[in-house]
Amino acid sequence: MRDNVARWIQHYITAWTSNAPEDIRALFTEDAQYFTRPDDPEPWSGREQIVDRWIARLDEPGDWTFEWNLLGVDGGRAFVQGRTEYCGDGPSYNNLWVIQLTGDGRATAFTEWFMPRQ
Repeated sequence: MRDNVARWIQHYITAWTSNAPEDIRALFTEDAQYFTRPDDPEPWSGREQIVDRWIARLDEPGDWTFEWNLLGVDGGRAFVQGRTEYCGDGPSYNNLWVIQLTGDGRATAFTEWFMPRQ
């Protein structure tokens, strides 16, 4: 499972860099849910809505760096700690991701927390 998580995160970083719909689409199942906050009443639902919303708020390639550490796995669920830094005067964030993966390595659910760093 740890290898599947590492591959998924590498593909996520590729999609984050490219913002290519096919790269984003490859991360998620058809009926996946993407929670931009854990208490979102309305997650991004379905692969196509995830692609559309991702592109609507995309980050430009080269404007950020991301480091991550796998905290643990429980069955098909992974817990990832990250750090995102935006270039120049941009903000930086501590991240916590919870990713529910299928056997083929795609996410059925993704929840992210991002907290501004001081």
